[in-house]
Amino acid sequence: MTCKGICIRYKAQKPVGSGRYATGQRRCQICEIFIKWDGLWCPCCGYRLRTKPRNLKYKAKLRARVKAGAEAPEIKA
Repeated sequence: MTCKGICIRYKAQKPVGSGRYATGQRRCQICEIFIKWDGLWCPCCGYRLRTKPRNLKYKAKLRARVKAGAEAPEIKA
């Protein structure tokens, strides 16, 4: 499995004010790039994409953000 360069088309810009995983970006370990892709597998090399951070500090941040989003009351118009 090697990078074929297809992933460059899906390269994601770093979001301002929030984390990459919180905004739906995924990381390919083979291509070493964050991409905006809905699938579970990299469109370039076929390797499984990471959807959660590995670092303990960033895992805690993501959990807190998800929990805060789940606790927010829904506003009906």
